[in-house]
Amino acid sequence: MGDDEYHPISHAGSNLTKAGGIGYTVADSIDTMIIMGLEDEYQRARAWVADKLSFERDANFNTFKFETTIRVLGGLLSAYHLSGEDPVFLEKAEELGTSRILPVFETESGLPLSLINLVLREGVPDRDNNGYVSTAEASTLQLEFRYLAYLTDEDTYWEKPEKAMAVLRASATPSGLVSIFVDPKMGRYQTSSIRLGSRRDSYYEYLLINQTELVYREMYATAMTGIHTHLVQRGLSSQLLYIAELNPERTQNGEIWHLTPKQDHLVCFLGGSLTMLGATTSGALVHNVSIPPRTDELTEQGERDWLTGVELINTCMATHDTQTYVSIGLAPEIAHFRILGDGVDNSIAPADRYIKGARPNAPPPFDARYILRPETVESIFIAFRLTGDPKYRDYGWAIFQAIEKHCRIPTGGYASVINVDQVPMEYDDKMETFLMYLYLLFADSSVLPLNEYVFNTEAHPLPVFNPTIRTGFS
Repeated sequence: MGDDEYHPISHAGSNLTKAGGIGYTVADSIDTMIIMGLEDEYQRARAWVADKLSFERDANFNTFKFETTIRVLGGLLSAYHLSGEDPVFLEKAEELGTSRILPVFETESGLPLSLINLVLREGVPDRDNNGYVSTAEASTLQLEFRYLAYLTDEDTYWEKPEKAMAVLRASATPSGLVSIFVDPKMGRYQTSSIRLGSRRDSYYEYLLINQTELVYREMYATAMTGIHTHLVQRGLSSQLLYIAELNPERTQNGEIWHLTPKQDHLVCFLGGSLTMLGATTSGALVHNVSIPPRTDELTEQGERDWLTGVELINTCMATHDTQTYVSIGLAPEIAHFRILGDGVDNSIAPADRYIKGARPNAPPPFDARYILRPETVESIFIAFRLTGDPKYRDYGWAIFQAIEKHCRIPTGGYASVINVDQVPMEYDDKMETFLMYLYLLFADSSVLPLNEYVFNTEAHPLPVFNPTIRTGFS
């Protein structure tokens, strides 16, 4: 017990560094154990945190520094609240946040570095990306550190992440759309892809979470208009709404941007978490909207966002339905959508969407995998809470059945699928900790009501609270 990752086929654990792990899987799962009433499992996990969790790991630790924040720090803070404020969780959270993570902000601009050495207590540049930090890494920190500041009355936990957001805002374009990489030395965005998938998604989530403050409402509203203006597209035959990407290309005549008809599974968070929930908060004309909201309760932007969210959830469910060759009810990691003149062979790709590089009897492309991602189910859960429409539970039940049929390992656990277009399944011996939203979808609405809780980007629920500090930039 206590390893960072679990491998359900080999029944073994592993850590992300040779120096050892910091219990990613345990920290990620404790709040789920509490919510589901798994008392024996919770007591084992609590004892491990109290007696064995150590941050003395002399390595450039996690895959990305923000993973330590959203998974371990977020998980500990959620466990602290849901356990009735058991001090062991706050003590560990404060140790991790105070001197272990905060040093990553010690840069010329105030933007955090990507990696952290937990023993040396210093940030480490990500050499694989020329020292640049992804926008998600730089911005997915406010919720966890704000709550830690609230609990401990330490202003610095609030001020460091807020400085990073001020730098990002100053460097943003008028469209509200920003690229996936930023230079922590200069504090400027770098020319790179503009998308809502990997390295970018949670930036938008945390703009919505901070809706109590005007500057974040303005950033959110600008970004949503930019998304609708530049990225919202429709499939060629079915007219399914999807979110495309903008990718740069350097030519002799300068830089040009291409719209790429590609949507990561990660983008499916947008349907419920950003557009529908945003419509009933940032886009609402009344304090408490109806379930479902009436059009006269929403602003024009709120109504636009709501309709986009509904359609995007339908698209994400469609990717769970029919893929290129077979239908097993699991969505690929990445779906491409057909456009006129795309040169795709009609004999090997459907008329609307496809998995790029997929061929019968050929090795599967990376895009074809399914790693138990939560984004579609997250949006379905929020949509059900906001509408009460049972069709969203039907959607979730269909996904649950597909996971049970194709991902469950007979000896215990669930594994990732290497190719959603192939039966029988071929597995990757790795189990993620993403699926709490399935339980919440079928739980009573009194369990973690959306007006009392917010979820961080790793599905850790934290209580809505009234901060004693306000944002220091505008």
